[in-house]
Amino acid sequence: MSLEREATTSRPLGVILAGGLSRRMGGGDKGLLLLGARSLLGRVCDGLAPQCAQLVLNANGDPGRFAGFGLPVVADSPPDFAGPLAGVLAGLEWAARHAPTVSEIVTFPADTPFPPVDLVERLQGARRATAAAVAVAASAGRRHHVIALWSTALAPALRRALIEEGVRKVGAFAERFPLVAVEWSATPLDPFFNVNTPNDLAAAEARLAEASGGGGAPGRD
Repeated sequence: MSLEREATTSRPLGVILAGGLSRRMGGGDKGLLLLGARSLLGRVCDGLAPQCAQLVLNANGDPGRFAGFGLPVVADSPPDFAGPLAGVLAGLEWAARHAPTVSEIVTFPADTPFPPVDLVERLQGARRATAAAVAVAASAGRRHHVIALWSTALAPALRRALIEEGVRKVGAFAERFPLVAVEWSATPLDPFFNVNTPNDLAAAEARLAEASGGGGAPGRD
C-alpha cells in the first residue's frame, strides 16, 4: 500500500487500550486497580502524556466511570468485544475525525503500568528510518503488538480486516505491512510487564516498593 509522506517532528496521538473484559482479574476495569497510591491507568497516563500530542481512552460501556481522567473515551465500533485490534481501529478513526493533522497513533494497554519514557522517540525513529507502516515494541525476544506506533493511513485496511475478514489478532494484521520491532531491555524489570492476575498485581507492587527504596523508577531503564 502507499503511505502518505509524514511530518518528522509531530507527536502521535496516544491511545490507551482499556476495552477488554479482564476475565483473569474477575472482571471489571483493570485500569482502575490501584498500584500504590495511583491506578494502573493513571500510571499509564503519566508515562504517555509527555510523549504524545493528546491521549484518548479506548473503553466500552459507560464512559462516566473514567470521568476523573479527563480523557475522550472512544468505544469499539465492531460489536461483541472484538479485542484490542478493535481498539486500534477506534484510535485510528478517532484521529481521522478529531486530529486530522496527526499522522500516527501509539497504542498502549491500560494494564501495563511502567511505560518507558523513550517509547515514542524510539518507535518513531525506527519507523521513519525503515519507512515501516508499524513500529512494534519488543522485550525478552517477544514482540508486543498492542504496544506499537501505527500510520493513520492503515485505518481503511484495518476496518476491512476486522469487519469483512474477521481478523482478531493484532499481530496477524500488523505483520501484513512493513513492520519494524524495537527491543527494550527486560532487566531489572520488563517495561512491558502487564497485570493480568492478582499475582501480577502483587509483583508490580513489589517492584514499585523496590524502586521507592532506591532501586530506580520502574520502566525507566
